Amino acid sequence: MTKQGSIAVVGLGYVGLPLAVLAAKKGFTVVGYDIDAKKVDLINQGIPPIEDATLARDLTPGLITASTDPSVVATVNTVVVAVPTPVTPKKEPDLTALTNSVKSILPHLTSGQLLSIESTINPGVMETLVLPILATRTDLAVDIVHCPERVNPGDAKWTVRNIPRVIGGLTPQATKRGREFYESILDAPVKEMATMTEAEAVKILENTFRDVNIAFINEMAKSFDKLGIDITHVIAGAATKPFSFLPHFPGNGVGGHCISVDPYYMIERGRQAGFNHEFLKLARHINDSMPAYTVSLLSDVLTPLQKQPKDTTVAMLGLSYKKNIDDTRESPAFEIKHLLEKAGYVVRVFDPHVLDQSTVRSLDEALEGAHVVMVATDHAEFMDGLTAEALTQKGISIVIDGKNALDADSITAAGITYRGIGRRR
Repeated sequence: MTKQGSIAVVGLGYVGLPLAVLAAKKGFTVVGYDIDAKKVDLINQGIPPIEDATLARDLTPGLITASTDPSVVATVNTVVVAVPTPVTPKKEPDLTALTNSVKSILPHLTSGQLLSIESTINPGVMETLVLPILATRTDLAVDIVHCPERVNPGDAKWTVRNIPRVIGGLTPQATKRGREFYESILDAPVKEMATMTEAEAVKILENTFRDVNIAFINEMAKSFDKLGIDITHVIAGAATKPFSFLPHFPGNGVGGHCISVDPYYMIERGRQAGFNHEFLKLARHINDSMPAYTVSLLSDVLTPLQKQPKDTTVAMLGLSYKKNIDDTRESPAFEIKHLLEKAGYVVRVFDPHVLDQSTVRSLDEALEGAHVVMVATDHAEFMDGLTAEALTQKGISIVIDGKNALDADSITAAGITYRGIGRRR
């Protein structure tokens, strides 16, 4: 392999693997490094370790070379680090994977390389964590940039290929070189930021924006429910205004690796700088309350019927945080399941995309003999299968729609009690 036109991707998950495959399809020689040997073996066989239609089509044996050996980064011109940056159980930033990955590749980096960190980080991490690690190699001279990842799992329209990006480098030369590199792979513009810190802040801002707006609509959904107003109708009405309104939608909680995580990074960074992010904390509190609120809807329905949880079988449908994918990171469905079981309900769990954590193997098996359907994820399979007729045939008497995705009118017309998030019939 020659270095020119060669890339190493560190971390072959939901972010790194699609980028690696895209680069290879664009003609680059691509190697990948990951600590998961099983994942590496599957990739080398041309089998995607994650559910992704594009990967299923494009990843073939030999397209990229995956390895558990960090020394593969020595053979390339550009190194991209795309490892996860989650939060701890205490909701504090966990930069362990980023720290370990940079340290693991450090002995194998060579002067003249471009090093891009794509992992989502709060403002200041490049300066206070990544650069000090790299500085321990006094013989090393690399161009360092931060280009925060942007992926939308399960979205056929907006993919890693065509979503615009931003980039900030340690030097103007690094920024320019990084932009040119990404523009050679993407079919989208790449905006140069003045500093790496600004690039870090962009990702945090866009995800906290979404979290705050979702929290607002979730709170309005709770309020409208008390007032007997269907929030889905109100949102549709408000969306007719051609300016100054951006529709967001309520649900049973916020999951995924970005929206439910990044605000905590900013909250902690603000605390370190002497600033208290009250707004972000409140948004997180509201969104984290939605699984419990969803379960409470079932309790509200059962109480007048004098039906006890121990005598109620719930078909809980969905475990992934988003429809039609297998990504369960930070999914609110797990908290819903925990709360149902804690309350004493008999719970059956089915997710066609997460069968290894399902307790039954089919939708039909989940519904058979159940009293309640609780939709935690709006997979297409559920939308097709949960018709009023099908629910009636299975004897379902209550539907709790955590995604407001079902046909509430037809379900109610069939004599089934329906409750959604901010909507009832």
